[in-house]
Amino acid sequence: MCGIVGYVGHRQAYPYLIEGLRKLEYRGYDSAGIALHSQQQLLITKTAGKVAALEELTKSSDLSANTGIGHTRWATHGVPSDQNAHPHRSQNGKLALVHNGIIENYATIKEELLKKGYTFKSDTDSEVLLNFIEDIKTNNTCTLEEAIRIALKRITGAYVILVLDEDSPDTIIAARKGSPLVIGIGNGEHFLGSDASPMLGHTREVVYINDYELAIIKPDELILKNLGNDTVTPFVQKLDMELASIEKAGYPHFMLKEIFEQPKAIQDCLRGRLDSTTHQITLSGLEKVKNKLLAAQRIIIVACGTSWHAALLAEYWIEELCRVPVEVEYASEFRYRNPIVGQDDLIIAISQSGETADTLVALENAKLHGATIFGIVNVVGSSIARLSDSGIYTHAGPEIGVASTKAFTTQLAALLLFAIKLAQYKQTIDTPTSDTLINELHAVPDKVQEILNTQLEKIKRIAHKYVDAKDFLYLGRGYNFPIALEGALKLKEISYIHAEGYPAAEMKHGPIALVDENLPVLFIATKDKIQEKIISNMQEIKARSGQLIALLSTDDTLVSSMADDSIEIPEAHEIIAPILSTIPLQLLAYYIGIDRGCDVDKPRNLAKSVTVE
Repeated sequence: MCGIVGYVGHRQAYPYLIEGLRKLEYRGYDSAGIALHSQQQLLITKTAGKVAALEELTKSSDLSANTGIGHTRWATHGVPSDQNAHPHRSQNGKLALVHNGIIENYATIKEELLKKGYTFKSDTDSEVLLNFIEDIKTNNTCTLEEAIRIALKRITGAYVILVLDEDSPDTIIAARKGSPLVIGIGNGEHFLGSDASPMLGHTREVVYINDYELAIIKPDELILKNLGNDTVTPFVQKLDMELASIEKAGYPHFMLKEIFEQPKAIQDCLRGRLDSTTHQITLSGLEKVKNKLLAAQRIIIVACGTSWHAALLAEYWIEELCRVPVEVEYASEFRYRNPIVGQDDLIIAISQSGETADTLVALENAKLHGATIFGIVNVVGSSIARLSDSGIYTHAGPEIGVASTKAFTTQLAALLLFAIKLAQYKQTIDTPTSDTLINELHAVPDKVQEILNTQLEKIKRIAHKYVDAKDFLYLGRGYNFPIALEGALKLKEISYIHAEGYPAAEMKHGPIALVDENLPVLFIATKDKIQEKIISNMQEIKARSGQLIALLSTDDTLVSSMADDSIEIPEAHEIIAPILSTIPLQLLAYYIGIDRGCDVDKPRNLAKSVTVE
C-alpha cells in the first residue's frame, strides 16, 4: 500500500526522492518522510500529512546527500502521526528503514526486544523489524546484509524494506516478499521505487525484484541474492511507459483524465487482438493453455474490489457464451476457506496492479493443488503476471487515481475477448453471434467517446442536484447488476455518500424500506431482453416517491418519461452495453465528489494497490 523510493548515485538524492514520492502518493498519503546519508550521518525528516507537507518541512534542510530513501504511508500499524511516519531510526541511531507491508508476528518480536531493553518511539511493526535487525547485527557481529537475511527468515508477513547504514554512505540494502519493488539502472546510479513511475525520465532499464530476494545497491553495482545467500542474476527489462502517462496533462484531476483516456485505453487493449474485418480474435495467452482451457470443468475467478465486479460480469459472459460453470470469489475469503480446487480447474485472477496481496496468496494456494492460473493484470512484470501460467495484459497504462476507471473497463474488454475466444474453441457460439459481438466490441471505443462528448454537461447537472443526498441506491438486472455494484462503489469511494448496489428484483426483499422522497435511486435500464422487468421495478420506486435516475439507451422515450433525470448511452448489444454504462457512473461519482469538496484522486482511508491483508 505504501510508496517507497530510493536513490544512490552521483547526483543529489533529494530531487528524485521528493518527485518520486509525489508520483507514488496514490499508494498512501497519511504521512511522508525521507532519510538522507549526509556527511557520515543519517538525516531523517518526516511528518504526518501529504508529500507537500514534507517538502515544506525540508526547505531549510541539508539536501546535498547522494544516497537516500523515502516513504509515503497508508497507515496499518499506528495512527497517522509524525512518530509513526517513516523512515524509522534504530535505537543506536545507525540504521534507517522504510517498509511497505505488515509484519504479522511483530508483537512476539517486540516483546523479546523490550526484555532486552529496547524502547520504541512509534506504534509501528516497521520499527520493531528495524530494531530486530539492529539487535541481530550487534549481538552476532555480522554485516547488515547478513542481519537482514537472518531477520527476514524469522518474520512472517509481507514486506518491501529499504535500509540505510550510517557506516555505509553509498549503499542501500533492499528486500521484498509480497510487495512490489523495482530498481532502475542508470549510468553510475540506481533508482528504487514501488513501481516504475518515479524513474520515468531517468532510465528505461529496470529490474523487478522477486519474492525472497535481497538487493545490495551501490552507484555502480547491483547484487541480488536469495535468502539462502545464493547470488541471483538480475533480469533487466525495458520500460514501455511514457512520462506523460503519469502527468495530469491539463486535467484538474487524474481521475477525470483517466475517465477520458478510456476510448484509447480500450482500443489499446483490443489492438492486435480483435480484427473486425476478418472477425478473428488472437490471444496468444489462450493458445498457450488451450488444452487446459478445453479440459477445464470449472472456472474460478478471484479478485478484490472493482476487479471483483469485473469478475461478476465475466461470470455472466462466460457461462452464457462458453457453457462452463463459473464461480466468483473474493480473494480475501478464498485464501482462508480451504476451497476444493483441483487439476481440472482454471483460476482466473484479476488485478489492476498485479500485486494484490490476498489475490496472490489465493493463487499460490490454488497452484499447490495443480490448478491452471490465468492472470488478467495491467502491470507488466507484476507478481501475479509472473505467477500465472498464462494471461492477458489489459494495456490500460498507468492509473494514478485511487478509484479505478480505465483499469476496470479494460478488464471488461479483456474478459469479453477471453469469453468469445473460449466459446469459439468450445464451439458453443455460432458464427453470426460471434461476428456480431466482435463488431460491437470493436465499436466500444467510439461509443465511449460519444458518451463523453454528449452526456458530460447533463451528468454535471444531475450531480449538482443530488450533491446533498445522504444515501443512494443503484439497481440493475442481469448483465447490469455488477455495474450497479461498481457504480455504488465509485460513489462511496469518491464522495463519501453511503450507496448500495442491488439486483433490482431483490429490492423488494429489504431495500425498498429505505425508499422515500429523499432517496435517489439510479436504474441501469438499457434495452435488453429483461428491460420490461426493470421498468416494473422503476414503477415500484416511483409509487413510493423515490427520486428516479435512469441510465438508458438513446431515444428510449418510455424509460425517459418515467425518470426524474436520465443519462443516455448509445444502443449496444446487451452483452456489450454494461461496458458503456460504466462511463456515466464514473462521471456522476466524480462530479458529486467535486461538488462536495472531496479529494477525488486521494479519497480518505484508501490507497491504490492493496499489498497487505
